[in-house]
Amino acid sequence: MNMPPPPLGPAPLRGAICRPIKVALSEPSAYVGVMRFLARLIALPVRGYRLLFSPWVGFNCRYQPTCSAYALEALERHGPLKGTYLMLRRIGRCHPLGSSGYDPVPGADPEHDRCCGHDH
Repeated sequence: MNMPPPPLGPAPLRGAICRPIKVALSEPSAYVGVMRFLARLIALPVRGYRLLFSPWVGFNCRYQPTCSAYALEALERHGPLKGTYLMLRRIGRCHPLGSSGYDPVPGADPEHDRCCGHDH
């Protein structure tokens, strides 16, 4: 009687369900979750400003997009650390002696980044 050759490698466990284990690589790690939470927490005062004070002060921003829209996009695009840095840098430039005009968040408009050489 011919018996099949023994299988190579470890013997499978009897009664075990043999299916591949799926590792959820698309789920954010705890670090990413904390960073998202911090970015949303930092965005709260900006959202409060837009809701409460911006209608009273008026829409007289020197830059396009407005400083509050820039801050929210910087936090969303770059996270809480670099986003806060970019937000504070932009607010620091917003004064009567500062420049004005189109100033997007780095990475939001690659064509503008290439042509103007912005290395934020």
